Amino acid sequence: MLQAIRTLEAKSIKGLGPAAANLFYFIHPTIVVPFNTAIVKGYNALTGAAVKLGRWDHYLAMRQGLIEFNQRHRDLLSNDLGAVAGLMFDLGMERYPLPPAEGDAKATDAWAKDLAAVREETAAFAKQLDKNRVSDEGHTEVQGWLRDLGLALGFSVWIASNDQSRPYNGGRLADGCLTVLPLALQNEGADAVRLIDVIWLERESGTVVAAFEVEHTTSIYSGIVRLLDLALSGGAAQRHHLFLVAPDEREADVRQQVLRPAFSQVRELNIRYLPYGELRQHREAIARFGVGIKPVEAIARMF
Repeated sequence: MLQAIRTLEAKSIKGLGPAAANLFYFIHPTIVVPFNTAIVKGYNALTGAAVKLGRWDHYLAMRQGLIEFNQRHRDLLSNDLGAVAGLMFDLGMERYPLPPAEGDAKATDAWAKDLAAVREETAAFAKQLDKNRVSDEGHTEVQGWLRDLGLALGFSVWIASNDQSRPYNGGRLADGCLTVLPLALQNEGADAVRLIDVIWLERESGTVVAAFEVEHTTSIYSGIVRLLDLALSGGAAQRHHLFLVAPDEREADVRQQVLRPAFSQVRELNIRYLPYGELRQHREAIARFGVGIKPVEAIARMF
């Protein structure tokens, strides 16, 4: 591989270096180091070198330096040279502060504070990612409850187009559901309707029976707007059964949004609040013994 690099160097093909080095890295990640502007910048900042991006001899010198650096810090890095190159990239992008020169106590103290701040930001970001993951899982679970309940009651079910491929109960959330909306719903508001979390429809006619917006942690406002788009699709407002499904502790938030003057037309459509607790407690009994939409209306609350 190094011989191939030296062969390319001899040909003096301008601009080929970074692309070729990155290609070689994917073939031999334990031998070849990736090469781009940020990596070079980070390496130069860390070591005081003056590597230039377009020079193969500079690249090979940097590679040797990174291999030695990687060996010294092997317990923190990886046999895959992409790890040490990633560190150089982050340094080059100034995502992490560089360590100060030895003997400079003031700089060392400032660097320690900067490093602590970076670690705190990283931890907060990871916590937010985990929170989002848990939120997504809770939202998907409730969609799954509504999907299974709708199918058990004999309805066709539509799952929001952006959620259909989500994993659920060993399969996909949209398993057993409609793959396209009926023609009657493919109108000007179709883009918004496709994003409604769950819709129940009559199997033969394709008529909408009920629509559910699950407001786990997301904005209640957007869900209300989508339900209104559905109700107004095809002209005059239609009397679908519309539900905002949310955790029990969000009832006050849901009511506050629905009672806004801007949503007076939504209230006229008899939109209901369906608490998680009621759905969790009664969904199995409704699936076994219920008929039509009335059992769901019975556990929902009017505004």
